[in-house]
Amino acid sequence: MSTSTKDTGKTKELAFYYPNPMWYNGDWVKNLILFFDGVALLVPKYMKDRPEEVDPAIVEGLRHHNLLHIIEPEKAVDKIATEQLATAMTDIITSGALDSLAKPGTPFHELSMSRLGYYGDEGLARMIFEELKRRGLAKETKDGVSIPMHPMVRSLVLVLLAQILRPYGEELGVELSPATDMPKLVQALHDLLALKASSSTGHVVAFDLNTVSVDLGAVPIDEVLDFRRENLLAHRQYCLAVRKFAYELSRMTDKERENAFEKRQAELEEIARDLRRRARKAWKKPASFALTLTGAAVTLTTGNPLGAALSVGAALLGYQSQEKKDMGAYSYLFSARTRFG
Repeated sequence: MSTSTKDTGKTKELAFYYPNPMWYNGDWVKNLILFFDGVALLVPKYMKDRPEEVDPAIVEGLRHHNLLHIIEPEKAVDKIATEQLATAMTDIITSGALDSLAKPGTPFHELSMSRLGYYGDEGLARMIFEELKRRGLAKETKDGVSIPMHPMVRSLVLVLLAQILRPYGEELGVELSPATDMPKLVQALHDLLALKASSSTGHVVAFDLNTVSVDLGAVPIDEVLDFRRENLLAHRQYCLAVRKFAYELSRMTDKERENAFEKRQAELEEIARDLRRRARKAWKKPASFALTLTGAAVTLTTGNPLGAALSVGAALLGYQSQEKKDMGAYSYLFSARTRFG
């Protein structure tokens, strides 16, 4: 780990990015800083410079604030983790679920041998490799540190590791919460293999952000952190509520989980409708309403109706306190949407 994660207060919760060594969407990573104490990446030693090469600006900002944490698979994917990975992969491989992927001309992508478990239990890691190779889903290493592998199988290994390595956070004094900016790929794997969907605070936050859009593309990390400090109580309430919801999801059936997310989305949309209602009522108070439009003017010009409604509606809260709707744990989320929408 590149930086210290020990905290004298509560355990730090890091967004554990998967399935690649680096994120695909830099702006999405900045959004995570609103809700997590940092971002963790699983980066092999031979790729140690990859983060700076791919996204130097955001990486530098994260490092400056001690928000980027590098987890080395050479240490993290130990014997126990390799055994768990081998068990999961063996079940999937022997079921024949991957056989249809082997097609001539498919471009393979590299997977570090460390992430397949060669440092944890080379025998088990080689067994996985040989089974994949026999099915045309992996090839012999060319550089001695990585294995060419079918892209879907490679992603499968990394999706499994995102869950398998969560206990490793205890050794680092943090909690690892898997989070991805490639949900369609992950869902495709779940559908292909009929895997049980997993839930973490990272997944719940991603769902909320997708429902109530927050765009930090042009916002400096310093400003994001200032917002968190200014709204610390609301931030903690939201995070606790998200953890509780994620725990409840982990004990649900797929259908129950689907219903729970539908209910959550309905709650968020109801808050948005309430803000729009108060925005309409405000037109009857032109003097007061004119004062509230300034903060929402930019959003109104972007063509985002929901964003405009949230910005105007939230601004109205300043002088219509008697009509305030109790947003509960969602208040932090909507405050972020108003500030950074």
